[in-house]
Amino acid sequence: MARVLIPLAPGFEEIEAVSTIDVLRRADVEVVVAAVGDGGSVVGSHGIAVRAEVRLRDVRDEEFDAVILPGGEPGVTNLDADPDVTAVVERQARAGRPLAAICAAPRLLAQRGLLRGREATSHPSVGSHLRAGGAAYDDAHRVVRDGMLLTSRGPGTAIEFALETLEMLGLGARATELRRAMLVAAPD
Repeated sequence: MARVLIPLAPGFEEIEAVSTIDVLRRADVEVVVAAVGDGGSVVGSHGIAVRAEVRLRDVRDEEFDAVILPGGEPGVTNLDADPDVTAVVERQARAGRPLAAICAAPRLLAQRGLLRGREATSHPSVGSHLRAGGAAYDDAHRVVRDGMLLTSRGPGTAIEFALETLEMLGLGARATELRRAMLVAAPD
């Protein structure tokens, strides 16, 4: 069974986090929802609280098949400021394991030099950060995969992003089943 980490910081984008958690769990992926900070409930950018199962600092040294960063502000700024997030993201990148970021979260990857020479997308509001970080910025596609790196544009792309995460984890058959069951259009 694949094991995925989704860190939540105060101000995260609820649709992106919850949709991704839901789709992955429907595919029987073990999703570890980790709070940046003291743990418990983390309040998103629209006032919705989500209960984290663990504190990020308690699992930061564990290995995950993928690390997924939801967007939202000030969630991404709070992720960016946390040394545990930096440690997890950089270790994941060094190991060549899947990293996924949606909306404003690809900015965090760009600031760490992880998008240099890679195709990536994001919410338009942070596109300049990706370009400045050396990414081949793609604003034509809703979800962009470059090897073990996955990026997406925003809340409206969250289910597609989650399904492509399953593909990246080698669970394409489950992604196809879920597309059908959830009435999601097949990708172009």
